[in-house]
Amino acid sequence: MASSSFDSLLQKCTALPHIKQLQAHLITTGIFQYSPCRTKLLELCALSPAGDLSFAALIFRHFQFPSTNEWNALIRGLAQSSEPTKAITCYRTMAREFHKPDALTCSFALKACARALALLEAKQIQSHIYRHGFLADVLLQTTLLDVYAKTGNIDSAQYVFDEMSKRDVATWNALIAGLAQGSRLSEAIALFHRMRVEEGMKPNEITVLGALSACSQLGALREGERIHSYIRDEKLDMNVQVCNVVIDMYAKCGFVDKAYWVFENMSCRKSVVTWNTMIMAFAMHGDGVKALELFDKMGQTGVRQDAVTYLAALCGCNHAGLVEDGVQLFNSMAGCGVTPNVKHYGSVVDLLGRAGRLEEAYEIINSMPMVPDVVLWQSLLGACKTYGNVDMAEIASRKLVEMGSNSCGDFVLLSNVYAAHERWDDVGRVREAMKNRDVKKLPGFSYIEVEGVIHKFLNGDQSHSNWREIYGKLDEIRFRIKAHGYVAGTSFVLHDIGEEDKENALCYHSEKLAVAFGLISASEGTPIQVIKNLRICGDCHAMIKLISKIYDREIIVRDRARFHRFKEGSCSCRDYW
Repeated sequence: MASSSFDSLLQKCTALPHIKQLQAHLITTGIFQYSPCRTKLLELCALSPAGDLSFAALIFRHFQFPSTNEWNALIRGLAQSSEPTKAITCYRTMAREFHKPDALTCSFALKACARALALLEAKQIQSHIYRHGFLADVLLQTTLLDVYAKTGNIDSAQYVFDEMSKRDVATWNALIAGLAQGSRLSEAIALFHRMRVEEGMKPNEITVLGALSACSQLGALREGERIHSYIRDEKLDMNVQVCNVVIDMYAKCGFVDKAYWVFENMSCRKSVVTWNTMIMAFAMHGDGVKALELFDKMGQTGVRQDAVTYLAALCGCNHAGLVEDGVQLFNSMAGCGVTPNVKHYGSVVDLLGRAGRLEEAYEIINSMPMVPDVVLWQSLLGACKTYGNVDMAEIASRKLVEMGSNSCGDFVLLSNVYAAHERWDDVGRVREAMKNRDVKKLPGFSYIEVEGVIHKFLNGDQSHSNWREIYGKLDEIRFRIKAHGYVAGTSFVLHDIGEEDKENALCYHSEKLAVAFGLISASEGTPIQVIKNLRICGDCHAMIKLISKIYDREIIVRDRARFHRFKEGSCSCRDYW
């Protein structure tokens, strides 16, 4: 059969029966085992929408002497499938049968490793790459870098990157994304600027997504604004995914108004993700009313709300204390064709718990059609700590132990419930259990960006080069706020120690150190932005409210759960968090 006529027949194959008919023709004419047409047939079956991967594998098994191209077609198809580990197995089989892989074979197998997060197998394939002399292949090096980045082996990714004689945009993108995903955030941002300024390369949509992700996690507003400026200059904001991440960046850097400006002025069509991102932004900033307004507006524009939309709106109700609105929204889900999942139940349990309606929250947990997760019981335990309900705290704590939770927060919450009632024997019992289980308390830390530089503080930190000046500023702050009626919230240090020791334990929380440093270092009139890994404590909250008034500074604190915007002596959370 002539190649041109066969190619014409291939183009007409729009379904698997057509492929089978063509295969039958090759078999009956006796040329199936020897014709180059069979390679094209296999590629069609393994890679096209009309094909079927299991049938492609069946065809392949009947090849007496499969060529490298035929191995590649099957490995590539398997790498793209829902079971990429089969591509790695196929690659190993090829090597055992003494078929020499080419650069494409290694590339497809590495892509399977990236999808399966198979680090060990990727290292083995890398040794084959060295052995077969494929290291100069830029595409192959890029794929290898991508595997290491996605599996969290950033040092190996960096090594591959540094060893490359030529780097294209996809190389740079893989490392920036890997650094962002691996919490090496400052390095990801620095690499973006090195790529653009020092190397003179042009970042694309994927590049800015990785860099903006790092800015979001770090709260690096200035860097995020620079990247946004580049996006506008290069018209990358025609991409809806880029716009979504810009919205998310501004929201997570503490500026929901800037996020909303981007949302309102998008030149591309808003997706469901766009709406969800903006609703969640309002929710995390404590503006439940706007979150609900946007939820309604979304429905009016014809964009159907999904499970994520409902979760974002419920979070808005949760953080703003809109209890009845939240309960009504939760109850309406099923009628709108959205089945509540465990996160929706968790949100409404937290909503009721924060409002002190512990019995209702407990009843909802017991009525769930699925098994409650750890987060649900932790939410209830947290509410029990807030409202001092010892009996229900013990129920929640037992459930968490039964589920195998070993979080220090679970033990600390129960200990705090006991301590609030001065049940020190029970506090000691909880601490002993923590020691026996080798439970480590997560250290509190806070970040602050000043002049493009990120500064990190731990509780009681004296490692900063300006620590004496920072501590001196804190002494000044304490003196000034006491004149405005501040009394240390020693109830937040629930240990059987004296009041003076409790006050000293509160003085040097990481967020206080960060705010003091911000007052010293940030330009007059600019907002002070702090990111904390844990929830802000009540004493720090009260103290920062007074600082915002006395020093006439806007202070934005992003804790583990939400944003607190302090201005003129009040907070955006309205003391409900």
